[in-house]
Amino acid sequence: ARELSIAYASTFTDPASASLPTVTAGDRAGIDDGADRIIISELAGFNPAAVSPDWLQLRLRLLGMRPISLAVDVTNYVMLLTGQPLHAFDSAKVSGALRVRRAHQGETLTTLDDVERQLDTDDVVIADDSGAVALAGTMGGASTEVDGTTTGILLEAAHFDSVAIARQSRRHKLSSEASKRFERGTDPQLPAAAAAVAIALLVEHGGATLVSVSEVDQRTATAAIAFDLQRPTRTAGIEIADAFVIDALTSVGCIVEGSQAVVAVTPPSWRPDLTDPADLDEEVIRLFGYDNVPSRLPRLPSGRGLTAAQRIRRTIAQTLANSGHIEVLAYPFVGTSELDDLLVPADDERRQLVELANPISDEQSYMRTTMLPGLLQILKRNLGRGNDDNMLFEVGATYRWPAGHHLARGADVVRPSVTSRPSADEQSALQASLPIQQRHLAIVMTGQRERSGWWGKGRAATWEDAIQSARMVTQAAKVDLVISAGQQAPWHPGRCAQLSLADGTVVGFAGELHPRVCETLGIPARTCAVELDLDAVVSAHVAITRAPAVSGFPVAKEDIALVVDDAVSSTVLENTLREAAGPLLESIRLFDVYRGPQIGADKQSLAFALRFRASDRTLSDGEVAQARQAAVEAAASAHGAVLRS
Repeated sequence: ARELSIAYASTFTDPASASLPTVTAGDRAGIDDGADRIIISELAGFNPAAVSPDWLQLRLRLLGMRPISLAVDVTNYVMLLTGQPLHAFDSAKVSGALRVRRAHQGETLTTLDDVERQLDTDDVVIADDSGAVALAGTMGGASTEVDGTTTGILLEAAHFDSVAIARQSRRHKLSSEASKRFERGTDPQLPAAAAAVAIALLVEHGGATLVSVSEVDQRTATAAIAFDLQRPTRTAGIEIADAFVIDALTSVGCIVEGSQAVVAVTPPSWRPDLTDPADLDEEVIRLFGYDNVPSRLPRLPSGRGLTAAQRIRRTIAQTLANSGHIEVLAYPFVGTSELDDLLVPADDERRQLVELANPISDEQSYMRTTMLPGLLQILKRNLGRGNDDNMLFEVGATYRWPAGHHLARGADVVRPSVTSRPSADEQSALQASLPIQQRHLAIVMTGQRERSGWWGKGRAATWEDAIQSARMVTQAAKVDLVISAGQQAPWHPGRCAQLSLADGTVVGFAGELHPRVCETLGIPARTCAVELDLDAVVSAHVAITRAPAVSGFPVAKEDIALVVDDAVSSTVLENTLREAAGPLLESIRLFDVYRGPQIGADKQSLAFALRFRASDRTLSDGEVAQARQAAVEAAASAHGAVLRS
């Protein structure tokens, strides 16, 4: 009705505008807990044989309620008219005052539906000197019910705690018209007006006489909200006049005081949802009309959007996904036992754990220092669901304290003031108190890399596939990757590759997991894994790729086969050849590896294809031979390589 009066600019007639008649103040009301206002009106001389008038019965039927008796019909009608539930007690059955309180331990109450209910200490009840006589705001008690002999009535109108009424209604699985209204919140000013309307009807149609009115009012005053009249304009992005803002707030019942840019707005008692300036904003713009607010695309300032690092990370993730890898997301929490399962040494930097102040589990009370524990748990879960062929990857942050530093749970930390900008010293102290946070990328793979089919036999994933996945990452970031033999838990000591940048910075490891790790975790033997420091890879990205000049002169090709110890990796030997061959070397490629009795035990033959070319001339045979010889001599000096004939 209020909204219609605003929409049509018509006068609103409030049915709850009646006032209580002046009468002797009684002492039959009290509040201990569960309400902030209660009014008990005592009426005498009520005619129990009085019948509800036809108009009242008709209105109740039209509203879906069955007429019962005059006293009950009046309370139901006033509730439907004003929104304030009422309850009538037979005054002859009530001993002393009616107080709102919490139920006592072990207390019971038989309600009007003839059900004996075991009360909870959180239940709100109305009680007299003998005990609970009603479940407040929900249903009356059978012991004080108004019946055909009632001549005295105690009419209760109160404002109860909405949360308490909602909880007890659900606790007792008892929903009534009264509880539905109270649990949604009622107007704290309604009890007096609703009681006045009900008293007038009982006096007129029941012959009753008002004896006294008892009231306890513990309400707190509604605080005014400081409101900037230009705020709706800023929120909606369209000019809304100050006069309209004031009129709109006044029309919904607010009291607006002040004549400056910022006014004091006191919301009406029937609008408990208006608690801050944002709520008032919404009311003004709603009444202004959402259709009157034009649709405009937001302006994107230049320089916004993804950063270069974000674009590279997304490119890497997309590259892996396009090649058959599946991205997953694991919890970033670990326990020391998980690092033990991965054979991480006690002096490893991954043991510099950041302890959680409020862990979700004692078994996972630290932030992860490596991505592998969570990723391997997801792998186990997939294997348990019958997914035998997996290539999973995750991009996420790792956390660790620097060497020699540890902040225990509950230790003092820097807490700058929230009322002013932190000082330079505070900012430095905050930064110093933070753990090292690095973004890592991890991959695990097991099962078939290429499945069997009509096209032929499949192929299991091997450490070579793990290294190739690492190459995909660095190629997507346009970074050169140097691969060499390495040792790092939890990888197999003989099948672990160290991944480095061109400047020698170690960024990760790849290869087969240690057999003991696989056995402990219950995953297939020869499961492969990769972990990369993604921040380091992204930092090495060169934004502008400079393509080498294309030479128009012919290429000179040379093949060499060098016999070296098995311990010498092809990557290390290749780097030696590349450096020694000089600037004329265009490319070098390993094309054959041989092991056999012809070259001796613990030996291997590595064959490389070398391409030489100059940008300004055709190379002579002597220049090519000189560069080739320099490369062979460097390999012999550094690695004991012997040229295989």
